Amino acid sequence: MKNYKITSWNVNGVRAILKKDFLRDINIINPDIICLQETKANDVDAAKALEVFSNYHVSINYSKARKGYSGTAIISKEKPIHVKNDIDVSIHDFEGRVVLAEYENFNLINVYVPNSGQELRRIDYRSQWDKDFLKYCKNLSLSKPTIITGDLNVAHKDIDIARPKPNYNKSAGFTQIEIDGLENFLKAGFIDIYRKLNPDVIKYSWWNYRFKSRDRNVGWRIDYFLITENLLSYVKNIEINNEYYGSDHCPITLELGF
Repeated sequence: MKNYKITSWNVNGVRAILKKDFLRDINIINPDIICLQETKANDVDAAKALEVFSNYHVSINYSKARKGYSGTAIISKEKPIHVKNDIDVSIHDFEGRVVLAEYENFNLINVYVPNSGQELRRIDYRSQWDKDFLKYCKNLSLSKPTIITGDLNVAHKDIDIARPKPNYNKSAGFTQIEIDGLENFLKAGFIDIYRKLNPDVIKYSWWNYRFKSRDRNVGWRIDYFLITENLLSYVKNIEINNEYYGSDHCPITLELGF
C-alpha cells in the first residue's frame, strides 16, 4: 500500500510563519505533501524561505501583479510526475493562485481562491473565477482522479460559520454567489470530504485576527479538500488541525492509502 498524507495551510506569509512554530508543527503532522497558500513572496524569496525543506521537491507560484500578495506552493517528499502553474486564463494567471502537481494516483490542485473584498468589490471577478476554475478542474478530472485543496474563501453552509445570519450576503465568503460557486463544484462530482465524513461536526479553519475571534472560536470553515468520487474508497482520514497556530488559518490534513 502507498500512503499519502497531504496537509494544506494558508500561512498568511511564508516568511512570517517560519519565525513561529511552523517547522515544529509540520514535523509533528509529518505530511508527505504540503500545500501552502498566501505565501506573500516572489519566486526568489519563497524559494529562499523554503530552503528549510531541503529533502522535498518545492514548486512555487507567485503574484506578478503585486509584491507580497497571494502566492502558492507545493512541497512534496515524492517528486511529482508533472507540475504546472495557473489555469491558462489570462485574467486570472498573474496572482499566483494555483499550482498543479500530478502523481501516479491523482492530480493535486493547490488553490488560493480570490477574496471578494471589502464591500464585495471583487464579487463579479470572483464569480468569473469560480466558473473558469471549475472548468479547469473538471478537465483535469477527466484524465485522472483529482484533489482540490486550499483556501476556497467561502463557507458553504450555516454549520461552517459561527455567525451565519449577520454575515449572509453581506460579508465576503458568505454570499449566495460564492456559495453557489462552491455548490457547482459539488454538482460537478467533487466531494467536500470533511463534511461528508463529519456531517454534524462544527469545526473552523479561519478566524479573524480582530476581536480575539480565535480565543472565542468565532470562526469560518473556508479551507477544503474536494475530491472526485473515484478517490472516496482510498480516504483514510481527514482532519481540521485547529490545535496549530501561526496563521489566521489552521492546517487541514487528508490521508489516502492506495
